[in-house]
Amino acid sequence: MIQNKQIFSVIVGLFVAVLLVSNLASTKVVQLNGWLFDGGTILFPLAYIFGDVLTEVYGYARARLVIWLGFFSLALMSVTLLIVQYLPPASDWPNQTAFETILGFVPRLALASLIAYLAGEFVNSYILSKLKIKTQGKYLWLRTISSTVFGQAVDTTIFAVVAFAGLLPLAALLNLSITIYLMKVGLEIICTPLTYKVIAWLKKEEGLDVYDKGINYSLFKWRA
Repeated sequence: MIQNKQIFSVIVGLFVAVLLVSNLASTKVVQLNGWLFDGGTILFPLAYIFGDVLTEVYGYARARLVIWLGFFSLALMSVTLLIVQYLPPASDWPNQTAFETILGFVPRLALASLIAYLAGEFVNSYILSKLKIKTQGKYLWLRTISSTVFGQAVDTTIFAVVAFAGLLPLAALLNLSITIYLMKVGLEIICTPLTYKVIAWLKKEEGLDVYDKGINYSLFKWRA
């Protein structure tokens, strides 16, 4: 049984895991019935659901701290893979080309993800936080979906352009962007009933329901 004081840590751990795994999966572009999307799209929308939960229950300030933690984790992964890529391989290790072909693409993907993730997550958390005050805590479905619609629009546009511009034809890039965006927003809508239950359970377990009145919304301030 998870103790109350451990719940936040578990959410943070899962959030960071989703970011790292989805970025590695993004090295493959998938095509299903003519629709293009990167492999990370299967998992990455969960990061926004975690973002919604964090902001709704714990408030913008703690969500901001977790967003930055995710940012530095992605940066660490990118730098590590880049260093490993350029270190000389062992003479009897034949997989350098394969490593560069797959994981060698990760630094560019990570750069795209770092910029897109940071912008999109902060837009998502900011809108959710403001709407909670505006609606006096009502209409959670409207707040989570609205924040995702705008946050994912920012995230998807930046990610697609930085990660794939010059690598895919314009038509394919537009196809990819639209597909990724619709999948991400669609998953948020589908998961809304589950999000409701998780948030209600967390508020009860943690005894928290934070309203961000009078806080500093700066990206670079780690406390309210």
